[in-house]
Amino acid sequence: MSKTIIVSNRLPISLQHKNGKFEFKPSAGGLATGLGSIYKEGENIWVGWPGNDVADEEQRNEIVDELKKLKMAPVFLTKKDVELYYEGFSNETIWPAFHYFTQYINYEDSYWEAYVRVNQKFCDTILAKANPEDTIWVHDYQLLLLPMMLRNHLPNATIAFFQHIPFPSYEIIRMLPWRKEMLEGMVGSDLIGFHTYDDMRHFLSSVGRILGLSNESGFIQADNRLINVDAFPMGIDYEKFSKAAESKKTLNHVKKFKEMLGDQKLLITIDRLDYSKGIPQRIKAFTQLLEDHPEFHGKVSMIMVVVPSRDKVRSYQVLKEEIDTLVGGINSKFSTLNWVPVHYFYRSFPFNELSAFYTMSDIALVTPLRDGMNLVCKEFVASKTHKKGVLILSEMAGASKELVDAILVNPNNQEGVVNAIVEALSMDEEEQELRISSMQSSLKKYDIFQWVKVFMDRLKHVKERQTELESKALDRKILAQLVESFKAAKRPIVFLDYDGTLVGFKSRPQDAFPDEELKSLVATLSKICQVVIISGRDKETLGEWFKGQAVDMIAEHGVWLKKKDQEEDWVLYADVDDSWKGDIRQVMEYYVLRTPGAFIEEKHHSLVWHYRKVESGLGDLRMRELFSHLKYMARGHNLQVLEGNMVLEIKRPDINKGRAALSMMRGEEYDFVMALGDDWTDEDTFKAMPKSAYTIRVGYAYTQANYNIKNPKEVRNLLNKLIE
Repeated sequence: MSKTIIVSNRLPISLQHKNGKFEFKPSAGGLATGLGSIYKEGENIWVGWPGNDVADEEQRNEIVDELKKLKMAPVFLTKKDVELYYEGFSNETIWPAFHYFTQYINYEDSYWEAYVRVNQKFCDTILAKANPEDTIWVHDYQLLLLPMMLRNHLPNATIAFFQHIPFPSYEIIRMLPWRKEMLEGMVGSDLIGFHTYDDMRHFLSSVGRILGLSNESGFIQADNRLINVDAFPMGIDYEKFSKAAESKKTLNHVKKFKEMLGDQKLLITIDRLDYSKGIPQRIKAFTQLLEDHPEFHGKVSMIMVVVPSRDKVRSYQVLKEEIDTLVGGINSKFSTLNWVPVHYFYRSFPFNELSAFYTMSDIALVTPLRDGMNLVCKEFVASKTHKKGVLILSEMAGASKELVDAILVNPNNQEGVVNAIVEALSMDEEEQELRISSMQSSLKKYDIFQWVKVFMDRLKHVKERQTELESKALDRKILAQLVESFKAAKRPIVFLDYDGTLVGFKSRPQDAFPDEELKSLVATLSKICQVVIISGRDKETLGEWFKGQAVDMIAEHGVWLKKKDQEEDWVLYADVDDSWKGDIRQVMEYYVLRTPGAFIEEKHHSLVWHYRKVESGLGDLRMRELFSHLKYMARGHNLQVLEGNMVLEIKRPDINKGRAALSMMRGEEYDFVMALGDDWTDEDTFKAMPKSAYTIRVGYAYTQANYNIKNPKEVRNLLNKLIE
């Protein structure tokens, strides 16, 4: 029976050695909570590093046995592994690059070597437990190489990858000497998930430009697999935070803290020590607020929690010193005997004390310079059971795409952050309630459990599509059957794509003209059957190349048609295909759900998204997002996106090869039909063919065609067999 294997750098436990025995304390993180519903079922397991350096073989065996009871399997790392792979490549090369802090990137070869070695250790541990039909879900940037390592050993396994940090633009990723290997590692997956559409777009762009893999509507065709790339914004355990906010333990903490702080407005900020979090910029903005607005002195305080992280690394030590200095500066300048502007804690807090901070704070200031998602803002909103409070959120956090009712700020704009705090402090309770309620409704619906379900459902869908699109190699048996059918036919027709099918690709398109062998082959074939050259080439080029040949031609992917027996010139073919509407409508409906007042109008050959009734500002914001999303989808569907007055219209301005091919066959009875093509524009031809047709895709990409053939040379061999 198949099982699911969860893989992450760290296991969801902390390991402590006490009184000669190992103790395991479960992790309380959101990911551990969400994935608990998976790895605790059946034979499923979680694979990862237990977090300690254990060299002794006997102790390792003891840990393996204990973790087995918890449905976990350890990957043991040495001190050197941790130093070079985790502290080194993961956190000094990938982390700064992916968060756009290029000045901190360390290009150390020894780091990369350790990264490859440790990814292989993970692979070996998984292979010892995995079966070919298992599902393996790999998490995060420490294991980018792992999916392809696993794929090489388990070609039929279901492999998924989710990245919890941002994915940078092509301009950043290209700086890394190992960019190709990293991307190749990731495309070993069947499904690759990111928090936001922007991250997904950056990844697809990089894969296209570095690996040369094209994509259609988020599906990459690589090797013999279809890979889906999608955005899955991660949620939190909403109930856990909303219940904790009303628990007796939390309310006792709230009462105690409020007595100590007195009657004042509270801002809460909680971060791990990291340069991506924008902590110094936040303190400077709060300092400016107190300088510009003396009326807030004694009335507003900031509770600042900074959780220790990597404090042995020099850049983090420098950051800690800067934060200490800035806090010291603001407190020494503005403090009075009964008021301190910043209550600064360099440590972590127990869950109920954090819950108390969320519950009692009037404002959450979440302003990272760059963040994949950021769950602190979601935890704050979920804790506001009394519906009072304001969230100030950085546009650079993935969560800003969902929590549009927060006050969104650019964390690099100090003046803007100050104005946002002033707006939050003066916001009336009715508006606070409206905003919090709207955000809570969204977070409740898409919590951590829903995130896991949606991801796993999508993975299942991808595997189903792969199975659907699997095509067979044109082996000897099928080839013999095809030739026999052709020779027995009284009225055969053959559709031939040109570039990549009859000829290989050239660096200069004009150099791919038909050679004498091809001209002779087509001339002979056209004497015994109807030949249709169906190409994306312009009609002038196609007409010139096949001048004097007794062939029908379809040019520019089906825009122009020319029959061999027609004296007149090319005919413009202008029918319309609406099969694209289902996919696009789904996306538009998603934006309607997120945009009160928006609606969809369906016309004969287009879909229109109206936002005239939407609140000013929100309509423009959503329209920009939808425009970007549709433009991206339009490429795969050959569509055109038009921006009008308070509307966004998507329509098909031309037609495709399939429609043109059908038009060519209309009114005729054929007893043998064959179509050959090599790219996504030929898929329309394959789809349009009758069920009895032989449809053949050149190359081993996934396809709607019945069969695959290797290359143009094999195509010519096939055509030669037909005329023998």
